[in-house]
Amino acid sequence: MAFDPVASSLHAWGTNGRINAYLLENVPEAAWRATPPGGKGRSVAAIFAHIHNVRLMWLKAIDKNAPLPEKLDGEICSKEQVLAALAESGEALRVVLEKALRGDGKVKGFKPDAGSFAAYLLAHDAHHRGQVTQLARQVGHAVSQSTNFGLWEWGTR
Repeated sequence: MAFDPVASSLHAWGTNGRINAYLLENVPEAAWRATPPGGKGRSVAAIFAHIHNVRLMWLKAIDKNAPLPEKLDGEICSKEQVLAALAESGEALRVVLEKALRGDGKVKGFKPDAGSFAAYLLAHDAHHRGQVTQLARQVGHAVSQSTNFGLWEWGTR
């Protein structure tokens, strides 16, 4: 069977979502709403809410009339709400990516192409996963070493 770059890209997007969920589920509760050092910046909860809310921004830019998941408030959202929201926004973006990758390769409002949009989304999520692990450590409630290693287990997640 020939390599299918579209299926591979969509698989990577799905793995990214499972990695996000894995980290979220393994963030110590004490780190979830801890105030960042110096009192500035987002909490872990607010970082995860931001990931979802940026996805909504893109979904709205791509199709103003599409039904959107609810925006999250990083000050009050629970882990369960974030898990559900990320799954919903992740699936909505998977549909956008599949349509663009199997179609003309374009995503409305994003240049140059759908492959670059997928890379942007993956980089955005990964950047914020790094922030979460660093912030949890800074507030004295680091994620476990096994969780940190598990973030890189893309072949099994």
